[in-house]
This record gives sequence, C-alpha cells and structure tokens, in this order.
Amino acid sequence: MEQPNGVDWTVIILTCQYKDSVEVFQRELEVRQKREQIPAGTLLLAVEDPETRVGSGGATLNALLVAAEHLSARAGFTVVTSDVLHSAWILILHMGRDFPFDDCGRAFTCLPVENPQAPVEAMVCNLDCLLDIMSHRLGPGSPPGVWVCSTDMLLSVPHNPGISWDGFRGARVIAFPGSVAYARNHGVYLTDSQGFVLDIYYQGTETEIQRCARPDGRVPLVSGVAFFSVETAEHLLATHVSPPLDACTYMGVDSGAHPVQLSLFFDILLCMARNVSKEDFLVGRPPEMGQGDADVAGYLQGARAELWRELHDQLLTMAYVPDGSYNYMTNSASEFLRSLTFPGAPGAQVVHSQVEDLQLLGAGSSVVSCLLEGPVQLDPGSVLQHCHLQGPIHIGASCFVSGLDIAQSKALHGLELHDLVLQGHHVRLHGTPSRAFTLVGRQDSWERQGTGTYLNMSWSEFFQKTGVRNWDLWDPDTPPAARCLLSARLFPVLHPSRALGPQDILWMLDPQEDGGKALSVWRASWRLSWEQLQPCLDRAATLASRRDLFFRQALHKARHVLEAQQDLSLRPLIWAAVREGCPGPLLATLDQVAAGTRDPGVAARALACVADVLGCWAEGRGGLRSGPAANPEWIRPFSYLECGDLAGGVQALAQERDKWLSRPALLVRAARHYEGAGQILVRQAVMSAQHFVSTEPVELPAPGQWVVAECPARVDFSGGWSDTPPLAYELGGAVLGLAVRVDGCRPIGARARRILEPNLWLAVGPRQDEMAMKIVCRSLDDLQDYCQPHAPGSLLKAAFICAGIVSVHSKLSLSEQLLRTFGGGFELHTWSELPHGSGLGTSSILAGTALAALQRAAGRMVGTEALIHAVLHLEQVLTTGGALPGSAATEGGGGGDHRT
Repeated sequence: MEQPNGVDWTVIILTCQYKDSVEVFQRELEVRQKREQIPAGTLLLAVEDPETRVGSGGATLNALLVAAEHLSARAGFTVVTSDVLHSAWILILHMGRDFPFDDCGRAFTCLPVENPQAPVEAMVCNLDCLLDIMSHRLGPGSPPGVWVCSTDMLLSVPHNPGISWDGFRGARVIAFPGSVAYARNHGVYLTDSQGFVLDIYYQGTETEIQRCARPDGRVPLVSGVAFFSVETAEHLLATHVSPPLDACTYMGVDSGAHPVQLSLFFDILLCMARNVSKEDFLVGRPPEMGQGDADVAGYLQGARAELWRELHDQLLTMAYVPDGSYNYMTNSASEFLRSLTFPGAPGAQVVHSQVEDLQLLGAGSSVVSCLLEGPVQLDPGSVLQHCHLQGPIHIGASCFVSGLDIAQSKALHGLELHDLVLQGHHVRLHGTPSRAFTLVGRQDSWERQGTGTYLNMSWSEFFQKTGVRNWDLWDPDTPPAARCLLSARLFPVLHPSRALGPQDILWMLDPQEDGGKALSVWRASWRLSWEQLQPCLDRAATLASRRDLFFRQALHKARHVLEAQQDLSLRPLIWAAVREGCPGPLLATLDQVAAGTRDPGVAARALACVADVLGCWAEGRGGLRSGPAANPEWIRPFSYLECGDLAGGVQALAQERDKWLSRPALLVRAARHYEGAGQILVRQAVMSAQHFVSTEPVELPAPGQWVVAECPARVDFSGGWSDTPPLAYELGGAVLGLAVRVDGCRPIGARARRILEPNLWLAVGPRQDEMAMKIVCRSLDDLQDYCQPHAPGSLLKAAFICAGIVSVHSKLSLSEQLLRTFGGGFELHTWSELPHGSGLGTSSILAGTALAALQRAAGRMVGTEALIHAVLHLEQVLTTGGALPGSAATEGGGGGDHRT
C-alpha cells in the first residue's frame, strides 16, 4: 500500500505526563494540522499518562486504548473493538520526561533549521522533524498498524531508508548506527542474519556490545521507533483488561488499579526477542524503573507474565538504517549545545530572527526566533533562543540563553557570560502567572549521584564564593546523598516587595560587588528547587510567548522585505498569521509600510499583501479572488491614491476594510478592492518606465518614405502573466517564451511615414491597405479616447502620445504642434496576421512595432531595452497593464526566460 505523498494517518496521539498540558499540546497538534504538516482528516489526540512514571510501555498501551476507543466510537460501536485497527495507520508520539533546557520538553525544543518550501512559515521543533520523518521517510509503504516514536531524540533519515515490508508480520524496531563507546550508555539490538531480534541490551557489557557489532564495527542502537502490525497491536490491546496491566491505562486507574511502570523496549518488545527465556524475562526489570521493593518487583513480574503470554509468539524484526543517525537528547548542556551549533561553520546560523548587527555573531553560533537590537555579541558555540534583547550585551562562548525579553536586557549589561545556561520561565504560583529565572553551569550535572557542582564549581567553592549556606538550599534532615542540583532551592520565584528578574540569580557570578545586598534579597525571596519548579511551569504561557515573539520578529522581517524590495516571498508568513489567528498586527504593519514609503512600487506590494491576508483569511470560502473592484464604498480611498495622497489613501482603505471582516464573502470582496488599489499604484510605478526611455537623434526620413517594423509572434510555454503584479510579488514570476514566425513571416508589424498634411492618419487591420480601418485625427479632441482600450485606434493614438510626437495637454492645436516640430503630420498603419485573441502576444508586440516605427519616422533611434520600457509605459497609458514578455521575448528576437 504505497503512499508516495506520505502516510495518511488515521490517528496521531501525543502522550504527556502533566494533566494541565493536555489542552496546550492538543492545540499544538491542531496548529500543525492547519499548517498542512498533518493530513486534514487525521484524528488528533493529546493524552495524559494515567499516572506519572507509567513508563514508555504503559503510555503506549494507554494511548493505543484511547485510539481504539475513539475509532470505535466513530465507527458506531458501543464497546472498544480491535476491528477498527485493520484499516488504521496510528502514530503514537511520546513526550517523555522533563528536559532541563526547554520547559515544554524535548518535543518542542526549537532547532536552528527552517523549511523554505513550507507553505506556512513557522519555527521548526524537534516534533516537526519527527513528524516529517515518520510521515515521509519511515512510514510510507508500511501496512496498517501502530507506529510508536519517542520525541527525546534527534533523528536523521535518508529519503529512501530502504525498508522492505514484503510479507511483514509481527513487530519491527528501527535501528541506527552508533559507536561501541556510545552504546555503553545506551541500548543495542542483537539480531540474526535474517534480521530477527535475539536480545536487547541496555548498558551492556563489552562482550554483549561486541556481539551486536556489524561488519563495519558499528552497532544497531535502540532508537525509540517501533512498529506493530495490526495482529500484534490487537494482542497488545487485549492486555488492557488483564490485571495488573490494566493499571497502565486510564480505565484501570479509574477502576482503582495500582499503577505499574513498563518500558516499551525492555518489557513489551523484549518478550518477543528469540533468545530471551521466560525465566530470565520474569525476573528482570526495565532500566527506567530502577531498584524498588519486593512488592513492586512482584507486581512487575505479574505484568511481565501477562505480556509473555500475549506477545511472546509474535515476531520481532529489526530494520537497520545505515545512512541515518540517532542522538539521544541527554541532560548534558555540553551535548545539547553541540546539537544546536555548527563548529567550523563560517558564520552564525540565524533562523526566524532579526539581528541588527550580524557581524557580532560568532562563527558556529545559532540564533533562533530572536529580536536583537543594538550591539548584541554572541561568541562561538553559544545559542540564543526566544529572546528579545537590547544591547550592549556580550554573551561569551558555550552559553545557552533562552526566554528573556527586552525588560530583562538591562540585567545583562556589563556582564560577560561563559559556560552558562540562563533561562527565563513562565510559571503559575497558586494560579497567579509570574516569571522565574534559572542559572546553571554548562558542566553541572543533573544526576542525583556524585558530588555535584553548581555554576561549574564544587558546592563548597560556591558556598565560599557567594556566602550561600548549606541550610539555604536543603532542609537539615535532607540526607547528604539527596543534596544535589535538582533539589537545591536556588531559584527565586517571589519577593515580598518587588518583582524579580535575572539579576536575582546573576549576582552569584560576582557576589562581592554590593556588600551582600543581593544575597539578602535572595534569602528573603521564596525560592524553589528545579524539581519543585517543574510542576509550576506554565507551558501554555511559554508557547504563547514564543509565538508572540516569533510574530514580532516576523513583522520586522516583513517590513524589511518590503522596504528593501527583497525577492523573498511573504506568502508563508501571511498564511502563518492567518492560520494562527493573528492577522491584525500583520495588517497594521502592512498599512504602515504602504503609508510611509515614497515608492509607489513598495506601496503597491504592501497593498497586494493586504489583499493576500484578506483572501487567505477567507480560507477558500468566499468565492473567487478575481472579480470587480469598483464598489462605491471604496471610491473615496481610491480617489486619495489617484491624487497622490498615499498616506490618506492607506488610512481610508484601512477604515473601510474594518467594515468587511465579518464573513468570508466580504473578505474576498475587500481583497479584490485592495488589489484594485494596488493596481492604481502599480500603474503609477510603471508609468515611471518613461524615465528609462532614451533615444538617439538620426536623420529625419523624407516625407512619404515608409519606416517598417515587423516582429514575430510569441509562444508561452509556461508561466504566462505570472510575472505581473500582484501574483509576482509573493509567488515570483517565471515565463518561458519563444519568438516564432508564422508561415515563414513575421506576422505583426507597423509602418510609419511623414506626410505634408498636419494631421494623423491611422490605419488598423490587415497589411493590405485597402482592407484596413482608417481614422483621421485633425484635432486634439480626436485623440482624447487614447486611454480607452476598446476605442477605435486607441493603441495608435497612445503611441503618438507616448512617443512624444504630440501632447494632448498642450495649448497648441494638433496641427500647430505637428507643423512646428516636423513640418507636417504622420501616417501610421499597424497590422497582425494572427486571429484576434490568439494569445500570441499581439497587443504588446503591436505596441512595440508602432513605437519603433514612429520613433524612427520622427528622426529618433530607440534601443531594445528602452523600447521595452516604452511599451510598459504605453500599456499603462492605455490602461491595459500588459505583461513584460509580450514585447521582451519578441523585440529581443528569439526566446526568453523572464523572471520577476
């Protein structure tokens, strides 16, 4: 069942350990569905673990039950049935444990990458990368079943990982290559020559690890990705009603069952391994469980016995991806920084950020979703995320700084951080939102074992340097073994008399400056340990703050792209603003750009972007974007623009726009009128093309001598009209055309000559003179309809005006103008041997031939580039606003690939 466009997931479930995070993460899944990262018909579920620490196995079983229950209800069943799994592709994503470097966990850790092809602009989190890998690399081709993927790892998978699903049965684990040294602290698979899993080792002995090694010396690492066929998933689902495994699910907990902790790999999957005996399996315990009492061990043995009975006969195979890579996201700050920086890179990686002085960013550093104003220096190997900072600030090497706003910038002035992790957190204390700030050293360990450090120094050195005492951090009855960084009450969250900031923790870097005042403030504050802080983290506020900062920097980007006239599409940003419910600030920014510029081209693009926002806002429900734009309510704003009052016109447009936002049909109609407003400015901008029209004087032809100009027709192979506003602004334009003869002749042409009579003789039609429509212009009144495209001879009349031969605004009569400059009048005849409306570029090419012939007959020579600009000017005068390639591809004589 090939799915070349990616897996059309039936259900995607994201498990999380905190009940108050469910709605937050549910919204994050829905946002990704709106961004088209997830199929529109996929059922999205954020599911809390039934109890904390149920393990990856317990979370998997609970998620599978929830998925089956929802699908059963959808199908009209009144009980949970595994029949619904037979046509379902289910993806279970596990959030996992807390992560010291991101309050929303490893899944929502932002990476220094961006996807320029994405239809909606957004930060790229680890969750987004894993969704893409599962949907487009590992998942395609798999039969219906259940995929399980942890989000505590960074994966790299080639486009075609080479996984065969022919005749597949049972369960399958995905493995990636790793070194023997890495495997000493990790899990590895032992397989036979056919790919069947024999055993799974965690932190195995040297002998066990070497037994798993492949011919190249690498070992297959346990990656956190597994697949269950429908049959195997049915067997796993069946255990949810069997004690004690029922306690892994919300149904069991609601029935009063005692929770049990299970590992996906070292409980559920291990029992399927061929070399594992029942006796060894029953007495073992998963590494994530640790050591416990005899009751817990007995409870686990009962759970394992049930798993063995249900799953041992299922096949377990391994798919090895030799060209992929796997990195577990540990609690080591050094490893985390290495994963986000680019050693050896010539410059910094700047992603979704606006930086005032890029030269101050060190090579190999990374900046993600930040606004940096003024001199902000970032040394190599350091990372800035989700910060709005105002310099002067110097962040030294090997630092991670996240979650600081401009209000906290002052605390960093005069400091130079090195080897530190400084984070701002959104917390909720007894229901009240607040901010807290934490500071740790890059080399500090988050493990409970060992002597421990803080700010990269031993505790005794820290106490001596700062004046902090042991009893400030731990209760007297806290055992020495439990006195570690996780349990130390270091971080102020509330002060009785003032708001707290980063300075209330940064003072520890140089405590001798203020004579102990900072220490007194610190002691007077309510402080929490890292462990105590985790349940207080406000993940909804954190994600909202990140989204707000992302759009703040995006508005800076939009302004810069427009004002600098950059060839960069704003369409993904427009979709982001609409899909995530914040088009208002973007509209205000576009209004400011349009009203504040002196360039009508910049203003026209800004108004076209407003039209795009309104059109996207309608989400395809308001009718076609193309349509009339002359509603009387919009006449006043248009009149301002026509008179050159850009600021007044933009303000009047915005006032009118506010009346048209209530439903999709009105949004689309408003978008049409904004495009109409943009066309007024486009016309004014293109009219400036006349400034690029230069001519050289040549000998004036004698009266009666014809000047003939002929052009081939144009065939567009692709992209016709894509190079014209407003389409070209955000989508770019590329037109591939070819100049062609018809029956060996150039079918489009014009001829001009001077005549003695001070009139203009016009002829339009076939080349045979007797069949042409003839018009004689004896006064300026006869030229007044030059700007009406359907008036007889309007193109020829406009050609005389654009060529500067006559002026309709002159106080001199037509005959006086012609006699004074040329001693007589002109005859101009244009023809096309092509059918009307053939689409072969007739109108713009005809304008080019008319202008070329007229200019030469008037004693002037015009070059090709100047002629192209002259045609653009003529078409605006004629109010037809033609495309560039019509004249460019033919007047250049050949073919053209024109891009806008």
